[in-house]
Amino acid sequence: MSTEPRINDRIRVPEVRLVGPSGEQVGIVPLAKALELAQEYDLDLVEVAATARPPVCKLMDYGKFKYESAMKAREARKNQAHTVIKEMKLRPKIDPHDYDTKKGHVVRFLKQGDKVKITIMFRGREQSRPELGFRLLQRLANDVQDLGFVESSAKQDGRNMIMVLGPHKKKTEAMAEARAAADARKAERQGRNVGPNDAGEADDDAALEAENAAAEAEAAQADAEDAEVEQPAEAAQDA
Repeated sequence: MSTEPRINDRIRVPEVRLVGPSGEQVGIVPLAKALELAQEYDLDLVEVAATARPPVCKLMDYGKFKYESAMKAREARKNQAHTVIKEMKLRPKIDPHDYDTKKGHVVRFLKQGDKVKITIMFRGREQSRPELGFRLLQRLANDVQDLGFVESSAKQDGRNMIMVLGPHKKKTEAMAEARAAADARKAERQGRNVGPNDAGEADDDAALEAENAAAEAEAAQADAEDAEVEQPAEAAQDA
């Protein structure tokens, strides 16, 4: 069933409560009179409240109304923020370099306004030392406390220990700041590109492409690390 309102000759009632182009109340008039007024104004007669008795109709440019409604819906979807839960996996005996790398990803996720699920994976004899995982989660939470908070405290889940960090910054705020930073970088690049030096513009475009490629590579590396699996040699050592 169509959800669009009935307009003009598709309206099948003897009389309507008419609203003028500027929102003024015309009153209850015969349908033929309402259609006549629509022709005089070069507008459409649109049924805006079909369940009312009599139905409420308004004089408007229906094509323009549909376009503006579609643009508003598009803008709303553009500004809509979806909360994403990222996941980062760590081992209880992680070395300092790997810890700093993982912490860097957590910081980036929190800055983006996303939640982060931290999973400590226990293997072999490590399962008898849950305090190692608990201390590691506490350390990570303290290191990123300026950007996020412990939304779900550490708890054992089979061979894993899980904690969820929530960002202090809302997703919409993070998106707005990211757009502002991107606009600032764009304006700065355009400022450097003013002038007839086409070679300079090409160099700047190449630098921008390199910057974007580096960002994509960093994101791909983070996703790969999230999906890391234990090496066979390490598994043999745990056994």
